[in-house]
Amino acid sequence: MQARAQKPSFKVGDKAVYPAQGVAEVISIDEKDIAGQRQQFYVLKILDTERKIMVPVTNAKNVGLRPPVSEAQIREIFAILKIRDIAFDNQTWNRRYRGFMDKIKTGSVFDVAEVMRDLYRLKMEKSLSFGERRMLETARDLIVKEIAVTREHSEDTVQAEIEEIFEAN
Repeated sequence: MQARAQKPSFKVGDKAVYPAQGVAEVISIDEKDIAGQRQQFYVLKILDTERKIMVPVTNAKNVGLRPPVSEAQIREIFAILKIRDIAFDNQTWNRRYRGFMDKIKTGSVFDVAEVMRDLYRLKMEKSLSFGERRMLETARDLIVKEIAVTREHSEDTVQAEIEEIFEAN
């Protein structure tokens, strides 16, 4: 049985965002025979780690592979980061951690922005666990790198812009 061919939506050289890993570059589109079927794969190189990942073209949408955010979406991210009133129930840190990790895994930049904002606000009230501190760094890195790629700015410039949001609030 022949697998339905799907036209790749990303081209070699395009940037794409892979959930929880960050911004990647499509370095090739390879064809391989898997279980007797010819399939196309995006070969992605994660910009931050140089790690390579292969994603079947037909499954790219299901795994959450998407283009980097637009300028309008960046404004939306900044609006999320500016929200001050965050209700923290008295969950244990590990339940909070699982909830935050689930949001990061969705691949939604808006969910990642909420995690970053919530952990940053929580950090102002009490010290974060080691896992929460690492998760804050992960969320911040994912947001900063994606905005830097879209705007073609340095990560330091984007980081400073985000820090200003939190300092102003």
